[in-house]
Amino acid sequence: MGFVTSAAPSLPDVSSLAIGILGGSGPQGGGLAVRFALAGHRVLVGSRSAERGRDAAAKLSGAGRLVEGGDNADVAEQADVVIVAVPWEGHGELLADLRKQLAGKIVIDCVNPMGFDKGGAFALPVEEGSAAQQAAAVLPDSTVVGAFHHVSAVLLMDESVASIDTDILVVGDDRPATDTVIALANRIPGMRGIYAGKLRNAGQVEALTANLISVNRRYKAHAGLRVTDV
Repeated sequence: MGFVTSAAPSLPDVSSLAIGILGGSGPQGGGLAVRFALAGHRVLVGSRSAERGRDAAAKLSGAGRLVEGGDNADVAEQADVVIVAVPWEGHGELLADLRKQLAGKIVIDCVNPMGFDKGGAFALPVEEGSAAQQAAAVLPDSTVVGAFHHVSAVLLMDESVASIDTDILVVGDDRPATDTVIALANRIPGMRGIYAGKLRNAGQVEALTANLISVNRRYKAHAGLRVTDV
């Protein structure tokens, strides 16, 4: 059963934005790098060293797409919009080190603070309330938006999958910034960005990833989300 599409607000033209990805050597960041490069964006992936960033970019480049690499500071400096897809451990420290380079930019945080035990995945408590709120706390000169938490890294990296059939919940306090991120999500075939509230709502969005991991394990799937009647 499909979803009903109502009139959507006009969104900005984001086709010329250069997208930096911190954590582009990981599956989630790498998958987003591939999809945005296929959509025609200049994509830069960062790592702690320029050499590792260039190596990651070389692995992600291919027919119809070009991905550049460098160290995190250079990528943060050059990109118009930066996606944070690093492991939760060290998340705050890394962003604090890049405060200068990220000043004045939209920072999209897709980090999910999670732990794993015999019972499966579970959400970790975060002092600030969520990874996105932690990012906002250490990046007061940036505009932080939470998004891309629930998209399957396996599907992103699988180029035989032409359409990523999922909605992207977008949370943030600045409406022009959330509109920009919604427009970016819409650039990837099959994806649809959906405004899902203020940044204070990021905690439950991040935590929902643990439920989707349980769905995937039970049903041997790569589950995503669809919002109905929108």
